[in-house]
Amino acid sequence: MLFGERLATAARNGHLCIGLDPVPDRLPGPLREDRNGVTHFLQEIVRLTAPFAAAYKPNLAFFEALGDRGEEALHWTIEAVRLVAPHAIVIGDGKRGDIGSTAERYAHALFERWRFDAVTVNPYFGTDGVIPFLARPEKGAFLLAATSNPSAVEVQHPAADVSLPAVIARLARDEWNENRNVGLVVGATRGAEMERLRAESGDLPWLIPGIGAQGGDLADAVRHGIGAGGIPSLINVSRSVLYASDGDDFAEAAAVEAERLRDAISGLLPAGV
Repeated sequence: MLFGERLATAARNGHLCIGLDPVPDRLPGPLREDRNGVTHFLQEIVRLTAPFAAAYKPNLAFFEALGDRGEEALHWTIEAVRLVAPHAIVIGDGKRGDIGSTAERYAHALFERWRFDAVTVNPYFGTDGVIPFLARPEKGAFLLAATSNPSAVEVQHPAADVSLPAVIARLARDEWNENRNVGLVVGATRGAEMERLRAESGDLPWLIPGIGAQGGDLADAVRHGIGAGGIPSLINVSRSVLYASDGDDFAEAAAVEAERLRDAISGLLPAGV
């Protein structure tokens, strides 16, 4: 199945993407000392949130920081998604970026070794650094456009009349989307420029971080990210779901929060979408 079709199918289960950013010190007490504690924690989160998620987004930095234990946790977490949430897109969030053969090796590792359905990509290198991630029509890439961190404007908007996100959006729409498998990362904290970016990006799907701990506006994310056309964008939430409880009921609490968010997103959609 082509990535665009797969994404549209996943979005029928709602537009919620759950970020998987495991921090051992934030796990429930008994799991902190368990070598397999991260794996158990994430598998339980996936198992109980599966009915409410269209996608899961493992943040690779959190797994890589744990060494071999992190690689094992990532492998078994992906397997859990495949088993209990086969409808869901799995996004490898590594923000990779380089040129030529290096970009191709990154793409091979992420798509062939880890079998992610999509990845996040830093488009700073231009076409040479983007195309290797888009060469597989069944796989997708979300390109960093307007990120959610406050200092991003230092580079993304160096002057009032210069918008790097708009340039990336136009290139993604007009030059890089031959396989209909490219999207953009647009932070929910960037509400003031979301309308412009939607106009520049056409019907490209967005991966939208910044809801929850970062203070992004959910209504803006739905209005500009999904809109009346029902674009299959994904609204990512991590910490408020993962750490909804620090007790033995952590997975149950995560499921309650995931369902609340899924329903909140649905409630903001126009009728018929």
